[in-house]
Amino acid sequence: MDTCTTCGNSYDKAFTVVTHDGREHIFDSIECAAERIAPRCAHCNCRILGHGVEADSSNYCCASCARAGGLTEIRDRA
Repeated sequence: MDTCTTCGNSYDKAFTVVTHDGREHIFDSIECAAERIAPRCAHCNCRILGHGVEADSSNYCCASCARAGGLTEIRDRA
């Protein structure tokens, strides 16, 4: 059994995620994976689980948060 990188739980159905920089993480759930590797919104601090918005070296969960962060040109829809 592998041990989850985030919570330390030993689980026989754990899975491994290799990040873009080559680091390996073992998780027992998607929740633990998200907690460890999903970026946080620069405005509201929530976990970004979808596409989000990346601008000026910051990540935002949505256009509203990007605008609140000073990026006035960001829109949800064109």
